[in-house]
Amino acid sequence: MAHAVAAPVLETDRMYFRQFQAADASRLFELDRDPEVMRYISKGQPTRMEQIQQEILPRWQKFYEQSPPRGFWAAHVRSSGEFIGWFHLRPDKISPVEMELGYRLKRSAWGSGLATEGSRALLAQAFGDWNCEKVSARTLVGNLASRRVLEKAGLNFEEYFTYGIDLLPDWLEEERRAVKYSATRNPGRATDGK
Repeated sequence: MAHAVAAPVLETDRMYFRQFQAADASRLFELDRDPEVMRYISKGQPTRMEQIQQEILPRWQKFYEQSPPRGFWAAHVRSSGEFIGWFHLRPDKISPVEMELGYRLKRSAWGSGLATEGSRALLAQAFGDWNCEKVSARTLVGNLASRRVLEKAGLNFEEYFTYGIDLLPDWLEEERRAVKYSATRNPGRATDGK
């Protein structure tokens, strides 16, 4: 059976997002092998291929059964088709009534505005066709680049907090300090006036 590429779920000026397939395991493995990409996630440690194949991709693919659309999407540059990472919009692990925005991009895509562009597109869909009430995002205090992306995308600082030792078991408490940003459907957004 030929490998079929999933149709785009969302398009931006420079990217398209599509559903992940089992064949994408090697792309995710390469992405997570870069210690700088993983610096604020696993202290630079790569994700094992077995974990990607047996845990991560099957869990991500289950999201596609839900409506409105939610989950993790492969991000590609429209002009070349190059895979540059992923974006997600899913129920938040800490506050499941909120949707959580996230992304992980190759270092070659950093500094080009793609993280902001993809985040803005997902926010627009979340508050538009997908009828989400609140979208939040979290990052470690020291991840200044991601904090700037969240601010440029239109999320506002909400609070400081500390991730639990269960989420980051080998991290000191000061290393687990984090920030939460969020936006709601109506307040402060240029929408249809609701």
